[in-house]
Amino acid sequence: MSRLLGGTLERVCKAVLLLCLLHFLVAVILYFDVYAQHLAFFSRFSARGPARALHPAASSSTNCSRPNATAPSSGLPEVPSARPGPTAPVLPPCPDSPPGLVGRLLIEFTSPMPLERVQRENPGVLLGGRYTPPDCTPAQTVAVIIPFRHREHHLRYWLHYLHPILRRQRLRYGIYVINQHGEDTFNRAKLLNVGFLEALKEDAAYDCFIFSDVDLVPMDDRNLYRCGDQPRHFAIAMDKFGFRLPYAGYFGGVSGLSKAQFLKINGFPNEYWGWGGEDDDIFNRISLAGMKISRPDIRIGRYRMIKHDRDKHNEPNPQRFTKIQNTKLTMKRDGIGFTKIQNTKLTMKRDGIGSVRYQVLEVSRQPLFTNITVDIGRPPSWPPRG
Repeated sequence: MSRLLGGTLERVCKAVLLLCLLHFLVAVILYFDVYAQHLAFFSRFSARGPARALHPAASSSTNCSRPNATAPSSGLPEVPSARPGPTAPVLPPCPDSPPGLVGRLLIEFTSPMPLERVQRENPGVLLGGRYTPPDCTPAQTVAVIIPFRHREHHLRYWLHYLHPILRRQRLRYGIYVINQHGEDTFNRAKLLNVGFLEALKEDAAYDCFIFSDVDLVPMDDRNLYRCGDQPRHFAIAMDKFGFRLPYAGYFGGVSGLSKAQFLKINGFPNEYWGWGGEDDDIFNRISLAGMKISRPDIRIGRYRMIKHDRDKHNEPNPQRFTKIQNTKLTMKRDGIGFTKIQNTKLTMKRDGIGSVRYQVLEVSRQPLFTNITVDIGRPPSWPPRG
């Protein structure tokens, strides 16, 4: 019995020993397998280290958080990649006949007209009286020049009516009020020369110039303030003249010339001090330069004038009456006053945009216009023209 128990115990011990040996072998195999994996991992890690050391710039400048980042060349500073910005939409040309025109307008000057109201009515007009249509590209850039002194009341009405008209006409424009400093005799044509030069200083793109008296408002927005192949006379039918042209050579009130046309006639005369005479001289300059006056239909070129007393220091030019009478006497013969033509021919080259002298005292950009105050001197003590 004891021998049987001893044999059984021996077999159990051998089985346990075999199991322990088997467990040991499995443990050794697993150990070496894990060791090999760790060794391979650390080997790959150490292999990447020298590559970084060889190319430090590449590793430091590349940022995965910036998808458009690029690695610069070695030795050069990092330059951010250019991202294409939003492109401005290409607008179509403005139509020759703007669709929003009203036609005949009701013009009155009895309602109070504060500048604040005019500003609220024209939210799209920028500082200095500049405007560009938002939905089309105009063919011209127009500078509207107003000779001015002591006419604030008239200016408010002019701005009230003209800004909406010019916007409906799809014009890219700026308004320039050329204010004569002091109380010496007024000189309309010289102020217009100043306005031409000063507008171009602000924006060399101006290629059309509208010269307008501050007391004249068009009664029809189809009277388009543009420049054409010939100088344009807009105010051909004023209420003060019974809505008709006073005489064939009349070029006063509101007119327009392109930059090239204005330079071709050497601008306007500087020697007409006081009211009248300069518009007839301008008409003659245009004729002598081989150009003709274009005018709108008389039903469209109607204007209302703001009634006012004659300004102090803007007395009628003493030569005005003689020149007009001379024109009437010779109009049937050749359509142009002969003596006036000869007088303009003598002075046209020496008196004009090339000889204007003035001093700018102040440039003030208001919400609805640009005011330029200038000293244009005083008239000579002797008559400039005989």
